[in-house]
Formats: sequence, C-alpha cells, structure tokens
Amino acid sequence: MTHPLLDLPPLTAAHFAAIERRVADLLATEQDVVIMQGEALLPLEGCIRGGAGAGSTALNIVTGPYGQTFGNWLRDCGADVVDLAVPFHTAVTAEQVAQSLAARPEIDFVSLVHAEAATGNTNPVAEIGEAVRAHGALFMLDAVASVGAEPLLPDAWGVDLCVIGAQKAMGGPAGVSAVSVSGRAWERIAANPKAPRHSYLSLLDWKTRWIDGGRKALLHAPAQLEMLALEACLERIEAEGLDSLMARHASAAAATRAGALALGGGLEPYVHDAREAAPVATTLRAPEGVDASVLVERALAADPSLPLIAGGGALSKEMIRVNHYGVDATRGSVLSSLAALGAALDGAGRTTDPEAARKAVSETWPGN
Repeated sequence: MTHPLLDLPPLTAAHFAAIERRVADLLATEQDVVIMQGEALLPLEGCIRGGAGAGSTALNIVTGPYGQTFGNWLRDCGADVVDLAVPFHTAVTAEQVAQSLAARPEIDFVSLVHAEAATGNTNPVAEIGEAVRAHGALFMLDAVASVGAEPLLPDAWGVDLCVIGAQKAMGGPAGVSAVSVSGRAWERIAANPKAPRHSYLSLLDWKTRWIDGGRKALLHAPAQLEMLALEACLERIEAEGLDSLMARHASAAAATRAGALALGGGLEPYVHDAREAAPVATTLRAPEGVDASVLVERALAADPSLPLIAGGGALSKEMIRVNHYGVDATRGSVLSSLAALGAALDGAGRTTDPEAARKAVSETWPGN
C-alpha cells in the first residue's frame, strides 16, 4: 500500500539546490546560502563555533534568552566575551553597540538576535550593522523569528552570517533551517583551526563538499519531508508576496497591542515602546497578583489551539505571549486570543471590557 508522505522519490541534489536559491531570493542575498538539516539552533551553534574561538573577542548582545545562549556557546569555545545586556522590555540601540565596540577595539565577532519572540522585542539591525561594519567585526544575526515578519536584508545591512528558520512567520517546518554566509565569514571559519570539521555542526563541510563541488553531491541523505515543506512554504510566500506577509504581521502586532490595552483588567504591554515591539509576537505583563502561567492555562482551557503561552523560565509568572505569526497572523486569531484572555481575567476577579478590545482591533486592523 503506497503512502504519499512515505513513498516519495529521493530528493535530488538539483532539487535541493533549487530550494536554496529560493531562500536566497527571499533574503535578497548574493551570499552563499546553505540549508542545514536541523532546527535553527544547528546553524546558530555552527556559526559561533566556526566564527569565534580562542583568541577572539566577541560582543554578545543580549536582549532575551537566545542572546544568553549565544554567550554560553562563545565562552565554551574559548572566546573572550563582552556581554551588552539591556532590559528585556526594550531594544538595544546602535549607539550602545558603537560605544561597546569603541571601548574594546579588539572585538572581532558580534552576535545579535533580530527579533526575540520569547520577549517580544526587535532590534534595529540596519543601524547596528553600520556600527559593526565600521568597526570591522564579523556580524552574526539570528533572524529566525524576524524572517517573513519584518524587513531582513543581510547584504545591505552587512550581516556576515544570517540564520533563519521557517517555523515562525514563514509558516513552515521546524526541522530544517538556513544560513547565508559572506565571503569574509568563509575566510574566518576556514582560518579557525577549532571550527567544526567532519561534523554535523560544520559549515565548512557544506562549503568544501557541496558549494565548491558545484552543488552536485549532498553531504548526507536530506530531510526530505522537511525540505518539501520548506519549498511549499516558500511557494506560499511567493504567492502572497513578501510585502503582504510582512504587512499582515505588522497589523497583527498593532491590533494585539491596541486590543490588550483596551481590554483592561491590568494587562500591559511588556515591551514599553511599540516601535521596539516585534511583529511576530506580542508579550504582555500580567496584572499584579495574577500568575501569568495560570492565566494562560485558563485561557487555553476552552480552546487549546490558541497561540497563547506563558513566558519561559523566570518570566513564567509575569509574561503572557500572543504568538501571532504564520497562519496565526490573522484578525480572527487576535480576536480569539484577546477574548480568551479577557474571560480568564474575569475568572481571576479582574474587570475587562471585551467590546472595547474588539473595537480597538477593528479600528487598528480593518477587515471582515
């Protein structure tokens, strides 16, 4: 008995390379693009272990938990790490980055998360890229949450290593990811004796065995279903139009923020300045005396499919996250999420105004 998801012809090298070209088009990049066969933490760790090491001084910008993870990896591979940490309710500024670089001229590697879905902030990469380029450091960007939700131009912004995943705004699979690599990044990685080689973490293996070989022979059997799902999500983005996709995410974020403020009950935006709020997810601060994780549990009781989650780790008692990305970047999803939060707040003894929330959403994001 045949099965459409199991009895598939092998994914050819030419097909794999064609999907890579579509990713490059999405990023408007002329750099090499490598699709790696794993979740985005795979190329992120590979970039850090390839681009930094003993003798490196790294500026690690921390605006959320992923920035903290990068610092741990950088230290583990022997780099001297300078952490530039800002409160999670805000974004880092290009001025802060420039000052940190000026204070440590030896910095040769900079790591940054574009949008932190976990904390709901987004950082001004174009301006930061100018500062990093003027300094001469290698620039690594985690754009997993931002790709498809807001502008992302690695070439124009001077990003040497730009990592993306498809599972958020792109609305695709989590099992594969991609990285664009500049020429000077390849040079840095090749010159690093501790860069992973003959390893699943190795970018160099893809360079020497895949790219330099004309993309004719894959390193190993590809994750076929995930690659086909990635191709399908790229086709869907192309059909909708990238500008339209980004506009939909921006509208979802603006409507969620406006609706939450109108709902009342003590909810407040976690990211203070709307200009620093990521379009991929809106984070809210739970009212004083209300446990955010309990509130989310109550909100999900009626509809577990809603894109609501409590903050991670230490933020679990105070932060609520509305993940309006991908297929959930719709007015219906925003309205349903706010209605569920309103009902949960009412159950916790807080007074809310669901009609005001619906009106705010409709005024912010007109539609059916």
